[in-house]
Amino acid sequence: MNSDRANIAVKSSRFPHSVFWGYFITLCLMSGLHTGLLLLMQKLDLSEIVQVHITLLYWAFVAGSLTLYTRVQVRKTYEIPMLKLAEATAKIADGDFSVRVEPMSEHEKLDYLDVMIADFNKMTEELGSIETLRVDFFSNVSHEIKTPISVIKNAAEMLKKHNLSTEKQQEYIDIITNAAKRLSTLITNILRLNKLENRTIMPHTGEFDLCDRLVQSALMFETVWEEKNIEFEAEIADERKMITADAELLSLVWNNLLSNAFKFTENGGTVTLREYTDNGRIYIIVEDTGCGMNEQTKKHIFDKFYQGDTSHSTEGNGLGLALALRVLQLSGGMIDVESTPGKGTKFIVTLPE
Repeated sequence: MNSDRANIAVKSSRFPHSVFWGYFITLCLMSGLHTGLLLLMQKLDLSEIVQVHITLLYWAFVAGSLTLYTRVQVRKTYEIPMLKLAEATAKIADGDFSVRVEPMSEHEKLDYLDVMIADFNKMTEELGSIETLRVDFFSNVSHEIKTPISVIKNAAEMLKKHNLSTEKQQEYIDIITNAAKRLSTLITNILRLNKLENRTIMPHTGEFDLCDRLVQSALMFETVWEEKNIEFEAEIADERKMITADAELLSLVWNNLLSNAFKFTENGGTVTLREYTDNGRIYIIVEDTGCGMNEQTKKHIFDKFYQGDTSHSTEGNGLGLALALRVLQLSGGMIDVESTPGKGTKFIVTLPE
């Protein structure tokens, strides 16, 4: 709307000059008719009392007509739009964010009230989106917390049974430990994401070697790629790339992207980490030969708690990419994704040099 509005002249008044000239010319005509009426009454030799009454009736008619016309114009121009806005505001106060106010003018003839209505509709739409996200957020949080708690409860109940073998006891203990770790990670990520979005965590910028950080993040997954027999390729164009940013926050991005790449790549697949500089921008690419994503999944992967591949839902909580996106936004970077179902996924991160 704002981009379209830039090319449209927005009128500053709902009463254009034509209205003023309309009233002026009408009153001039009425005055002329009044003069003609006086001459006619004198020619007819009417008494002064009759002339006075006719003159009063004439101007009463003129005043009443202009007042009625003005009333209709004011109601159409101001009262109806403001009543609609008031009614819509009352509905929003009651929690109905689906309400919209119809524009009063054509798109090419906007005035300030039309702009206000358009902004009101946009605000309402944003509030509706926020409310939907809030409801989804609490629903997803409840589900994500309830799942590991249920796992812990069931495993603890099994441990109460007598005559359990040592292997079974250790199995249930491992289940409880893993579920507790997942719950702890979930809560940590929720708090971290909340702080990032509320800007209570601000990047602590400093100069560091980006290439060294990328290598360190990759080496954290050495055990994973060896266990899954994944071929890991690192193509680091710069031996040393010094940048000014928050190294710890950006490590969240690299760790998440690499974790996802190894998680969704089957045994014997390939994961590639590339870094290069072009036209003043630094590009970091994490590519895998995993299951890939369809268009619907790609649209929502940065949404909180969204997990396109439910077969790996026990290995994450759907907050990693939302965290990565927020960190990059705070760092002046961007992230894009290319993916084909069954062929793999490529995440492209760009940072200012």
